[in-house]
Amino acid sequence: MDWLEALILGLMQGLTEFLPVSSSGHLEIIKVLFGDNSLPKESLTYTVILHLATALSTIVIFRKEIFEIIKGLFQFKNNEEFRFSLKIVISMIPAAIIGVLFEDELEAMFSGNILFVGFMLLLTAILLLLADKAKNTDKDVSYKSALIIGISQAIAMLPGISRSGATISTSVLLGIDRTKAARFSFLMVVPLILGKVAKDMLEGGIQIDSSQVGSYSIGFFAAFISGLLACTWMISLVRRSKLSYFAIYCAIVGIFAISYSVFFV
Repeated sequence: MDWLEALILGLMQGLTEFLPVSSSGHLEIIKVLFGDNSLPKESLTYTVILHLATALSTIVIFRKEIFEIIKGLFQFKNNEEFRFSLKIVISMIPAAIIGVLFEDELEAMFSGNILFVGFMLLLTAILLLLADKAKNTDKDVSYKSALIIGISQAIAMLPGISRSGATISTSVLLGIDRTKAARFSFLMVVPLILGKVAKDMLEGGIQIDSSQVGSYSIGFFAAFISGLLACTWMISLVRRSKLSYFAIYCAIVGIFAISYSVFFV
């Protein structure tokens, strides 16, 4: 992987992690277009590194909220901070279970199967269209909705389904305030990413070739900077009900991925 590919992948990850267009799906498409023949585990290693970069950008933007979540979790008092922290924990459970039980199957999906990615992008487009038509409310995230949103996040572990798109759309369709939905969506993924990185490092699952350190570094910082910009932008877009534009984009990219897979792969 050269520096140009690493830069493009990093920028793409930073933008698509927060914008509802599937970061994993775009990474798989770009890898195919660049002729990246990495093994699934090697491909997943780079994906995890880029996700770590966007997790750090989320921490920077929501540092005050994250501090409140950590403080509330250890207060063990029935206050707003503790209840919100508990909802974050509940939302993590489905993805954590799927990640543990089906880790090998998930890794195998990160191998350039852009036909599957294309169909999942079309599914993401449908979700965004439905959410864009939902009425806005001032409803908060409940314990039940936190679990349902968590299930959406688990399903979005498939390449091509946007995690932010699935969780924000699910939240909005459940009647949750759009700004609160975006905030909850971005905060709920941080512990999972950091936990996944820690687990892989302890198990030796992340294997970085010394010759690729430069490329990984370029990708990491590109994802971090673009993630800072995209996260702030996305919150504003969700508030103003602009999800239909992303639905159209996902549909176009999905059709492209399907067509490319059928005629050129």
